Amino acid sequence: MNERSDLHFHPDTCQIAVIGAGTMGAGIADVFVRAGYTTYLCDASEAAVNHAMEAWTARLKKDTERGKITSETVAEWEARLLTCTPDTLPQVQLYIEAIVERPDAKQQLFDRLEELAGGNAILATNTSSLPVTALARTLRHPERLVGMHFFNPALLMPLVEVISGEATHPDVAQSIFKLAQHIGKRPVMVRDEPGFLVNRVARPYYTESLLVVEEQTASLEQVDRLLESRGFRMGPFRLMDLIGVDVNFSVTSSLHERFYGEPRFRPSRLQARKVAAGQHGRKTGLGFYRYDPPSAP
Repeated sequence: MNERSDLHFHPDTCQIAVIGAGTMGAGIADVFVRAGYTTYLCDASEAAVNHAMEAWTARLKKDTERGKITSETVAEWEARLLTCTPDTLPQVQLYIEAIVERPDAKQQLFDRLEELAGGNAILATNTSSLPVTALARTLRHPERLVGMHFFNPALLMPLVEVISGEATHPDVAQSIFKLAQHIGKRPVMVRDEPGFLVNRVARPYYTESLLVVEEQTASLEQVDRLLESRGFRMGPFRLMDLIGVDVNFSVTSSLHERFYGEPRFRPSRLQARKVAAGQHGRKTGLGFYRYDPPSAP
């Protein structure tokens, strides 16, 4: 650990960068902006950033028209949310990665971020299934990498998993835990085990539901209605569409691999076909259900 192990993230002195302007990245940036932090939203795709900003501005306009927020509040938030590209990414105190769920892509990004930050910032990953320990292995300062896993939609879901890899310094994990509390979330400390806590527990909700439909025991609409009638806010197929069919499939595949082929984590052929066809849910306009227009990526 370098000279500052106990970092304090105060809105007046701390800036945050979220890399990845998809559904999760844009949502995470929104959370920090509303909590008072100057936040950079960064993506290699200028179109993705523009789409995310347009969707965010449209939501704020609707909320203003409904009297939920004032125009003054909107102006404050708009002044705090900045955009950039990987080439113009500034030095900040905390970088949160929310890019594609591929270890090679994430490791390359963290290598670049560490070079930019010079070991003086915390690097956080929003991965939902990849081992934090493995993501940190190419870093010169692996002790500064920690998991900060938000849930979709990030603005509404209170839970945040704080995951410590083998090298993560306890002060780093504790700082992120306190930060999550400060922005109004309910953090839990989690070990770097397959699926962490939530995704490991939640797998049967998806895999068993997919198996029921594959076996033609019931339709996906019937499964959703049944589970929603039993108290679940969203049925599994509506929830997979919201999360992203591709993201959900990737998590299941990762758990299946990391548990050495455990049958209860076997990915679904039905879901695999959806991913292959580019039917990823709300963000593409078509998943298990059809959406018009598609949601922001």
